[in-house]
Amino acid sequence: MKQMKRTFVLKAGALLLALAALGIGIARYAAPTGEKGAVPEAAPAAASAASGDGLSLRFAEGAPQLAYLRIEEASAYPVPLLEALNGRLTYDDNVTARVFSPVAGRILSLPVQAGDSVRAGQPLLALDVPDYADLRKAESDRATKRAAFERAKVLFENEVVARKDFEAAENDLRAANAEVERSQARLRSLTPLAGQAGFALRAPFAGVVTERQASPAMEVRPDQPNSLFVVSDPKRLWAIAELPEKDLAKLRVGQSVSIEVDAYPERRFAGQVLAIGDVLDAQSRRVPVRCAVRNDERLLKPEMFARITPESEGEKLPRVPNTALVTEGLHVYVFVEKAPGLIEKREVRLSFRGHAASFVGSGLRAGERVVTTGALLLNAELGGA
Repeated sequence: MKQMKRTFVLKAGALLLALAALGIGIARYAAPTGEKGAVPEAAPAAASAASGDGLSLRFAEGAPQLAYLRIEEASAYPVPLLEALNGRLTYDDNVTARVFSPVAGRILSLPVQAGDSVRAGQPLLALDVPDYADLRKAESDRATKRAAFERAKVLFENEVVARKDFEAAENDLRAANAEVERSQARLRSLTPLAGQAGFALRAPFAGVVTERQASPAMEVRPDQPNSLFVVSDPKRLWAIAELPEKDLAKLRVGQSVSIEVDAYPERRFAGQVLAIGDVLDAQSRRVPVRCAVRNDERLLKPEMFARITPESEGEKLPRVPNTALVTEGLHVYVFVEKAPGLIEKREVRLSFRGHAASFVGSGLRAGERVVTTGALLLNAELGGA
């Protein structure tokens, strides 16, 4: 009798467990239909199946898992020779002029603003120049000394005055000529304004006024610490970086580099090494490197922080962000979209692993679509399938 009761209890417990499991399954996969008594159908789930070189996941169209994925094409780029060097962007000094006033004076007007494009010789400001009176005085003194010299010459030729008097008049004329030349040199970069008082300080060449530190009625002088204007070509910049001593043999003048800035994380700007320093800094053990950067779209700005990466020549490999990589032991995998909804886990070999992105040496072709966001979720889904 006791044996029969025990058997009955066990069968009843198994039945309850089966009913509970059935209820959980219905609650998990049921979709509301709005009709009483309708039997809900199970939602399609991701299925995994073995493929030739790994595992794959297939998702139905509109599966919620796809909303958490970002899939991008893996483009080919030159392989870096070393990790990105920290640096900054500066003006290209070959196309940059820092304009000072050659004389003391007071600003009368400022026809240009920072950001304006200017032509070569275009007035930047109008200046009242007291030194112009010095030039007129020097010219008047020269005329007097010239007349005295002419008289002394005639008298000396007629033996009326001594040679020393003639030579003294000649020396006075030379000194007067030198004073006029000195005054003219100070005003050489200034030209009188037509139809108005003052002199114009002009742009030395065509470019853009990138900085202006002048204001109306401001007193200026030649020895002031800051320039009044900076005129430059913003389409040409320099990138300055510091190269570690151990990497000196990997870089040479003329080598291509790629430049990245925080303002445009998806863009890579092309550059070229112009010069490598000849002296090693004793404290940092680094050498300064100067690179030329084309900035035709004028997106880059001087004093931006930059990451400068020297590139190898000829070799190009697919570049993927490190978020696309899944590491399991000694092996590295990426998830590749073979077809819409079909994603394959594939083992790859890295040729270069950087701080934010890596270059795939084998296992991935340029142009294939790679999961760049959500790779870990797919790996977990695949492990539980």
